[in-house]
Amino acid sequence: MSTDDEHYFSADPTVAFTRKPVVAEVWGRELRLTSGSGVFAQGRLDVGTAVLFRETEPPAPGRVLDLGCGYGVIGLAVAAVVPDAVVTAVDVNERAVLLANENAAALEVADRYRALTPDAVDPDETYDEIWSNPPIRIGKEALHALLLTWFPRLAPGGRAVMVVGKNLGGDSLQRWLGEQGYPTTRLASAKGFRVLESRRA
Repeated sequence: MSTDDEHYFSADPTVAFTRKPVVAEVWGRELRLTSGSGVFAQGRLDVGTAVLFRETEPPAPGRVLDLGCGYGVIGLAVAAVVPDAVVTAVDVNERAVLLANENAAALEVADRYRALTPDAVDPDETYDEIWSNPPIRIGKEALHALLLTWFPRLAPGGRAVMVVGKNLGGDSLQRWLGEQGYPTTRLASAKGFRVLESRRA
């Protein structure tokens, strides 16, 4: 992990906090959000997340987890587009959690959306779906530990949808998830990214 990436995965980034607006196209809708320094994809919708939205349909109503939420765009898109979805968003970066909750308030979905640090999440909470642009750059071992912490929270029959760069191990991750008991298929491949769908049997 480069020093440029380190602050995205820090609990309390040391870089000065400045907010930047982002306009994101999500499932045919435009969301006006606020990003910030020290948070992944400051001032933009990153390419992988854009691919995720373009290559998928919104989830069904239910309990959804946005894993590694950043300033909140994936989970906020779910909450905005799926009126009966209840979204929990998780990030170790406290600044990301703050921005995500501010964005939820601005979009008037805060009654169905909450961003938290991992230790603040109810350990018994389960989810119908997990959506994620996971933090691949934390390294394979840490990523595997992260996924094995949260994937068991999928309800029976639940699924996870992720976007992962091909050159960052998207294909090997697909195989590994299958070996862990989460059969995983490739929904799409675009702009060097894989969109993967994992199922809980």
